[in-house]
Amino acid sequence: MLMLESILNPLHTNWFTWWITVLCALVTGLSKSGLKGFAMINIPILAYLYGGMASVGILLPFLIFGDTFAVIYYSRNAKWKYIKILLPWALLGVVLATFVGKYINDDQFRDTIGVAILVCLVIIIYKDYSGKKDSFTDKKWFSTSLGLSGGFATMIGNAAGPIFNLYLMSMRLPKNSFIGTGAWFYLMLNVLKVPIHVFYWKSITASTFQLNLVMLPVLLVGAFTGKQLVKLIPEKAYRFFVLGVIAISAVLLFFK
Repeated sequence: MLMLESILNPLHTNWFTWWITVLCALVTGLSKSGLKGFAMINIPILAYLYGGMASVGILLPFLIFGDTFAVIYYSRNAKWKYIKILLPWALLGVVLATFVGKYINDDQFRDTIGVAILVCLVIIIYKDYSGKKDSFTDKKWFSTSLGLSGGFATMIGNAAGPIFNLYLMSMRLPKNSFIGTGAWFYLMLNVLKVPIHVFYWKSITASTFQLNLVMLPVLLVGAFTGKQLVKLIPEKAYRFFVLGVIAISAVLLFFK
């Protein structure tokens, strides 16, 4: 019995925390397979249960598992030109966060990101309804600023989802292209973060990764479920859904 418990619960948390982590794994699978943005609720929950730094290390492998699933199913729909635009700036944001992130007030950073996302979201919705073609979303500085801030946010707290989703939404990509492009982008970015978490921040350990593997079947159930649900959502309704989740995700950033 004790051996089984040590396998299933390598961090030796109470079982309430363990079951909440199961729920977070399920939500990650749902989010990565197309119900974009749902996984943002995991950030404050895991931070409360495990602490800020430890929670980031626990969540990252979940995200990579989910990204891998999404890449397998949506890879052919990816639009690489958008990845090429964002990735260099996002990597620069990751580098900046790696070395200066621990000197930044995390709460103030999250508040700033949340406000910026909501402002951009309002303008994108206005653009949708007004029918105007010219917008700052077409400018290079828009992709540069979102790439930098998204890279910084993903390193600090895996909180870049609404930022990058916002950019892809502004490009008005079809549903499957939106999912496939994001899947490749997040997978590359998240895998590149692993050595930093393992060797520099030491937030990923053998025990935390064992917990990730224990939760993997639950994540896959969420991923398969999310994939089937996405098929049922029409293109226009899916866009409204993602924009709504981005808004909720931005609001969640204000909760410490």
